[in-house]
Amino acid sequence: MEGLHTRIHSKSIIFGPMFFKDIIGQQKIKERLIHSVKEERISHALMFTGPEGTGKLALALSFAQFVSCRNRSENDSCGECPSCRKYKKLAHPDLHFVFPVFPTKTIKKPVSDDFLPKWREMIHRTPYFTLSQWLGFIENENAQGLIYERESDSIMRKLNLKSFESEYKVMIIWLPEKMHQACSNKLLKLIEEPPSKTLFLLITEDEESIISTIRSRTQLIKVPFIDKGSMRIALQTNDMLSSDQIDDVVRLSNGNYITAMEYLNPDESTAYFFAKFQEMMRFAYMREVYELTQWAEEMATLGRDRQKAYFAFALRLIREYFMMNMNRSNLIYLKEEEKEWGNKFAPFINERNIIPFAKEFELGIKHISMNGNPRIIFLDTALRMVRLIKR
Repeated sequence: MEGLHTRIHSKSIIFGPMFFKDIIGQQKIKERLIHSVKEERISHALMFTGPEGTGKLALALSFAQFVSCRNRSENDSCGECPSCRKYKKLAHPDLHFVFPVFPTKTIKKPVSDDFLPKWREMIHRTPYFTLSQWLGFIENENAQGLIYERESDSIMRKLNLKSFESEYKVMIIWLPEKMHQACSNKLLKLIEEPPSKTLFLLITEDEESIISTIRSRTQLIKVPFIDKGSMRIALQTNDMLSSDQIDDVVRLSNGNYITAMEYLNPDESTAYFFAKFQEMMRFAYMREVYELTQWAEEMATLGRDRQKAYFAFALRLIREYFMMNMNRSNLIYLKEEEKEWGNKFAPFINERNIIPFAKEFELGIKHISMNGNPRIIFLDTALRMVRLIKR
């Protein structure tokens, strides 16, 4: 795919400037965004919503660069004008970012600007990443990533300034569902009565968690999973992958580019979660209550975002092992080591316990999200596994 500079077997995936041509798939959305600029019908607030790994942040960045480009072509930014050169460094004076952060020993009341150099570095590696990957990159030490109330003052200060170079001031808000209520209310006022020539680009993976008054005032852009053809083209840029490997990754990723990268370069969290899942089920089967208590204590030390990620991971594995037990090989999306372990474990996941298992992990996500006590939540979940795995 022309313009996509990636090395899939490298931990540092380097992307060039944000061009529409670099984005994997999503052709209809790209055409819609380009058309809105040509027709001079740019909505002042767009909300890109959809699953992770589909390119929402990349779309927002490419759109912002296209809007600001001084010499845009028919279907993309020029890449050479002063605006594009600054966008290449993510350092355009009219481009602003808001994203989840956390307090540190030296920064008690953080705002996004405190982490801006790291944010730029992350995007330059790849604009396809999860919240957990971002927080791990800035070494959050298990703290929860949030957009704090103080951020609203920074947003208002920036947007009340006149544009420096571009026609539009652009504010990209990544994961507004992580925004403090007071910050959401102030953002709503700005979206209701935006400063002149201001463009809000919101990127969400949980649209329902954003206050309805903000959602109703944005133009919704639903970003679907990446189509198989586009995913295959992206993977073919790596000549180290065989055709069979590419076919496997295209099927297993299920339209999620982040998942595709994780299959090729498993990160530490994935390996850790799989080991913890194995421990939980092994201890539950052996009815080793003390070991389950110790397991729950360890899981309680993780940050809330990682705790929710673990429950989501467990939910996925339960579903896959049920399919494996039902001999539905065409519906199984497991890595090789997960499949190998599942040869022995899958028979324990059946029609009698699959729904209760799924409900327990969904409940875990819900209770962690509601700031429940993680020690109690994980221990309760672990003890319920003892009963369910024997069904």
